[in-house]
Amino acid sequence: MAGLIGGAWRRWKHARRVAHAQAEIAARDFSPAPHGLDAPLIVNLTSYPPRFGALPHVLASLIRQSVRPDRVILWLAEEDEARLPDALRGMGVEIRLCTDVRSYKKIVPALRAFPGSYIVTADDDVYYGPDWLAQLVAHAAAGVVSHRAHRVTLDAGRPRPYAAWDRNLAAPLVDKLIFPTGVGGVLYAPGVFHPDVTDAELFQHLAPSADDVWLYWMHRLKGSRPAKIGGRFRIVEWPDSQTENLRSANLGGDGNDRAVSALLDRYGWPG
Repeated sequence: MAGLIGGAWRRWKHARRVAHAQAEIAARDFSPAPHGLDAPLIVNLTSYPPRFGALPHVLASLIRQSVRPDRVILWLAEEDEARLPDALRGMGVEIRLCTDVRSYKKIVPALRAFPGSYIVTADDDVYYGPDWLAQLVAHAAAGVVSHRAHRVTLDAGRPRPYAAWDRNLAAPLVDKLIFPTGVGGVLYAPGVFHPDVTDAELFQHLAPSADDVWLYWMHRLKGSRPAKIGGRFRIVEWPDSQTENLRSANLGGDGNDRAVSALLDRYGWPG
């Protein structure tokens, strides 16, 4: 009985958060400011048919930001484009097609197409507040900036298992051990990545379901000191977006730990 009550309470709280998010997006009434960066600013996300139902909410929250990006691009696998609802095509988002490299679609095609730009990644199932992008841009000088991050913990100079890392940090921090998590959105400045970052053969072999781990290794190999900004990032997931959820496969650490081990073997620890 306690479990049933607890589940009902969680569903009620989630419904309230979703309703608040929808109302907040609908009430946005401002003229976006220029981003002021020294290169184009491009917001990128990807999706696939099981998530298309949540996309209108996500896209609305991304195109109504207090800072104006130069582009908002939805990257789709070529075989998924025909199933995209027509209503999503007129929202002011650029739709580009690419080969299906799963979650990597939200960044690898953008890095190839716009190598001199600031690349911001977002997920296709969560709510983003009106100043989400402005806050990332304000800290762009750090090179790698995230709203949500863990901190890698070490044992004898090597990463401990993912489950033992300091999770969802509650305060801002700039450090080489800051591990950005993509769900909160991450800004990457031009030139922050190792050249291997777009090598599909490598990332599909070493970290097929752990893009956060791959990207961390790639910018750490170039000497990054990522910035985690703000407090804890609260994830508000849109309804009907979690039928298939890659995060759940990595949450316990197995997918991420396998990727960490493979990357240690290939590149060593970039700390």
